Amino acid sequence: MPQTILITGGCGFIGSNFIRMLIENEPDIHIINLDTLTYAGHKESLAGVMDDARHTFVHGDICDEDLVADLLKKHHVQGIINFAAESHVDRSISGPKPFIDTNIVGATNLLEQGLRAGIQRFMQVSTDEVYGSLGDEGLFTEDSALEPNSPYSASKTAADHLARAYFKTFGLDTVITRCSNNLGPYQFPEKLIPLMVTNARQDKPLPVYGDGLNVRDWIDVLDHCRGIWAAYSRGRAGEIYNIGASNERTNLQVVTAILDQLGKPHSLISFVEDRPGHDRRYAIDPTKANTELDWHAQYTFEASLERTIKWYQENQDWVRAVTREG
Repeated sequence: MPQTILITGGCGFIGSNFIRMLIENEPDIHIINLDTLTYAGHKESLAGVMDDARHTFVHGDICDEDLVADLLKKHHVQGIINFAAESHVDRSISGPKPFIDTNIVGATNLLEQGLRAGIQRFMQVSTDEVYGSLGDEGLFTEDSALEPNSPYSASKTAADHLARAYFKTFGLDTVITRCSNNLGPYQFPEKLIPLMVTNARQDKPLPVYGDGLNVRDWIDVLDHCRGIWAAYSRGRAGEIYNIGASNERTNLQVVTAILDQLGKPHSLISFVEDRPGHDRRYAIDPTKANTELDWHAQYTFEASLERTIKWYQENQDWVRAVTREG
């Protein structure tokens, strides 16, 4: 059945991959893409898709009440999927306010305008960082306590709570997904994998925080996008779904794998002072998504890393363009 979805942050890393997936696989979906084009959002990430008849780009801010209300009404939007977020932990430490504005105030505006417009579903795309840090064992489940340790993760936690409150208090159909670390094309080059690939190609030092033994659970961005769509399409109202691929790696393992694939020496690794509040380990239990949504990750970490490195090698024009803009 044809439907129109407002996708916020659609020119960012995960949002652009998600829009590309819908355009390729869902012919009955029309997309309204609202993005303010910050340093991490770029039209170049939707090259070849921006002018598709099923995609309408709107340059604007999710905090703008009148704009969001007008878009929902004008385009008869049935659902909202919220990717829009300030997402870099280091930036949240040096300046938390933009994270409060976008991740909390903006999300609240989307929820409120969605409620007033009578949308059918609101999807909050969240992160495993809301759970805080794990010990050496165990996995985050949807019932794990929320213990954010950075301004970024605290702001995402607040948005999750607000989505739940709009479901419980006002009856708005909301679904939350929480995902582990993503890798893939179109990620802004300040994040770990694209930064390390870019530096290694230029024989520059690869900065690794602390001892490099912080553990992250990696997932290919396309697997994540399929998980989001499964949750939006088939998830139960008011529910949370963890999206993960069970690919735990230390940061040091990730960096050395990149160097090995590029044929670069491990001597390029440069250990730097650890970031404040650096979570030691994340790991996702995706059982609920596997069983309720019939969603399963398809990429191994090795296959995903190989395709990601190849993409950055072949798309240096994109890297240079977004780096200049950023």
